[in-house]
Amino acid sequence: MNYPSFYDVVIAYDRIKSYVHQTPVLSSSSINDMMGCTLFFKCENFQKVGAFKYRGASNAVLSLNAMQRAQGVATHSSGNHAAALALAARENGLPAYIVMPDNAPEIKKKAVKGYGAQITFCAPTQRDRELTLKAVQARTGAILVHPYNQWEVICGQGTAALELMQQQPDLEAVMAPVGGGGLLSGTATYLKGKYPGIRVLAGEPLMSDDAYRSFNSGVLHPVDKPETIADGLRTSLGELTFAIIREKVDDIYTVSEASIISAMRLIWERMKIIVEPSSAVPLAAVMENKEAFRKQRVGIILSGGNVDLAHLPFS
Repeated sequence: MNYPSFYDVVIAYDRIKSYVHQTPVLSSSSINDMMGCTLFFKCENFQKVGAFKYRGASNAVLSLNAMQRAQGVATHSSGNHAAALALAARENGLPAYIVMPDNAPEIKKKAVKGYGAQITFCAPTQRDRELTLKAVQARTGAILVHPYNQWEVICGQGTAALELMQQQPDLEAVMAPVGGGGLLSGTATYLKGKYPGIRVLAGEPLMSDDAYRSFNSGVLHPVDKPETIADGLRTSLGELTFAIIREKVDDIYTVSEASIISAMRLIWERMKIIVEPSSAVPLAAVMENKEAFRKQRVGIILSGGNVDLAHLPFS
């Protein structure tokens, strides 16, 4: 299988840097004291659409040739990727066709519609989403932009790690959450190519541990009825993301639901920033494995901040 290299992430960054926010890197002395290490949080919750997904969507859109751009882009998503692709398409003058399950949160439906995408609703099953997307593509000729299992998307997501190293170059490890694997595989692609001595790690909910099982067995295991609060991490790895993660990632830690909620609350309370549950998973991994990180300098990618404020997991 042909993989992207760290050069491809650099090229992606040159392509998208005038479109994306360079998000800040923050630290908290109180959290550092609690964890026994020094943590640097790359705040992709401050990215456009509130998530790192805008990086990959922008790189995919900007990589299209003139003929493809005229056809527009399409995907199926109920979350951050839908909004990211809709906005990237609008900012570059392309039509966007988004297939969304009819039970998607109203706030996300409004966001995608507000960015000017044409939404087609379907039943909330993977099969219905895929069949509806095929029908939309057949009707429109739009180009598929996959949420994670696509070269351009992976390279775009890897630019978060590139920026992190520009802002905080003396890290010993970098950790990202893992769901479909776009962010983690992009992070690993860049770091292992440019800084091979840095450990690349991931956090994953124990209730949706397909990446952990796949990584350790060498066989791709799809997720089965994930029940985690970290809704952004309920997706299975793709073949490309799995291959990259299997080769380049050093370890994956699984964490409990209670730890995810505790880590999310800790970030809200101590750092005064809003993160969604998926973003808190890497900190939860540090909380559950303090000895593995003691006295180290660790970068954590906070993947997003899109949370339903009416249904917080703490009061």
